[in-house]
Amino acid sequence: MTALDPRQRTVLRVRFAVALLIPVIAVAALDIGPIRETPVPQGLAPAVMALLALIGVIVLPGRRYRAWGYRESADELFIRHGLFQRVTTVIPFGRVQHIDISQGPVERSCGVATLSLHTAGTRSAEVSLPGLTRTDAERMRDRIRAQIRQDLL
Repeated sequence: MTALDPRQRTVLRVRFAVALLIPVIAVAALDIGPIRETPVPQGLAPAVMALLALIGVIVLPGRRYRAWGYRESADELFIRHGLFQRVTTVIPFGRVQHIDISQGPVERSCGVATLSLHTAGTRSAEVSLPGLTRTDAERMRDRIRAQIRQDLL
């Protein structure tokens, strides 16, 4: 399997940091707010929460990054992901209806993109592959489109 672009780790770290910022702020607000009637020393709960968040931002994105992989064959794309529940998805190019390439602000700043394949069917009709360079995503899109056109002839 091919690994994602290493810059995807930075994207994951930023997303984890933003997501964990809200609980850290909430714990800090409760610690200094009117509910402050516990035997726990003031500042301990926010410090522990911030430490756990920091560990999460350092450790978890790397593990999630390593769990992703993909492989292209002549007429299929294999995508593997998942930490606890490993998921392997096989997308036959003949089932692809349209293809999107997207970049949010964090992805743009890191130089990576997400390739989304929309397939026929209702369950898992959209399969996304994050962490590709823009060039690789466009190359994959063009190759899949060429394969679909060839199949139609």
